[in-house]
Amino acid sequence: MTDVPELKKLVKQLQGASNDSEIISILSVLKRDYQVNEAILRESKAGLAVGKLRNHDSTEVSGAAKDLVKKWKTEVEKAKQAAKPPPAPRKASMTSNPLISPTNSTGTKTARSAKIDGVKVTGTGDNTRDKCTELIYDGLACDSNAPVELILQRAKAVELAVLKDIGSISTVYRNKIRSLFVNLKDKGNPSLREDVVSGDISAEKLVKMSPSDMASAERKAADDKIKQDNLFASLGAEEQQAETDAFQCGRCKQRKCRYRQAQTRSADEPMTTFVTCVNCGNRWKFS
Repeated sequence: MTDVPELKKLVKQLQGASNDSEIISILSVLKRDYQVNEAILRESKAGLAVGKLRNHDSTEVSGAAKDLVKKWKTEVEKAKQAAKPPPAPRKASMTSNPLISPTNSTGTKTARSAKIDGVKVTGTGDNTRDKCTELIYDGLACDSNAPVELILQRAKAVELAVLKDIGSISTVYRNKIRSLFVNLKDKGNPSLREDVVSGDISAEKLVKMSPSDMASAERKAADDKIKQDNLFASLGAEEQQAETDAFQCGRCKQRKCRYRQAQTRSADEPMTTFVTCVNCGNRWKFS
């Protein structure tokens, strides 16, 4: 059986790895040399550490992490099947596995929530705060593989940070909780949930972040493109752009372009040149 202290050391090495090759090497060792069950994954926190790497920028790292998670899921399932089955399935047992998300009667993955996980917050002494904590839990847990206890701990920390930041249970407090819930539960932004659950983004930092700060990398890129498109449009509307063959389009390789220059930064900075390809409409800028 896997030695938990050794596994914990390897998890720390994984979290502190400085490059992709080191990460992949550690994942290979985990896959080759370690057999796990639900208790081992809980105690070592290996499931959470490896699960987070499934969204790594490197396709090699993310692929290796996905393979390892798949292997561990199989091992956990085999261990559960070998044990004596309970008389009837319960929601708590379905959501306690740190790697496997709950499913409904048809086998379809079900979004986790405080209700499904059997979580009812009562420790704050205020019903509004309890309900708001459960709402944050719903946002963090919807597609998470983390243990109930960890998600609940993070949800309580976020609610408390909002209360300290706002100062009272008011309309502003409720609106802030709703805003955080919407951003946390965004299907297109799983990295935000994972960073909060893992502790990479603290509760105090989260409540200070604006919606644009919390947006996914894809959303930020899309917003930047819209801003650039609007800037090109506004510049084009101000005056006729000059035509030139001094620039080559990176898309169609033609040289018939229109351009104009504008001072978009401080006066001591060089002017920005905005170029539009007449042939294909491709646009770019440089300083």
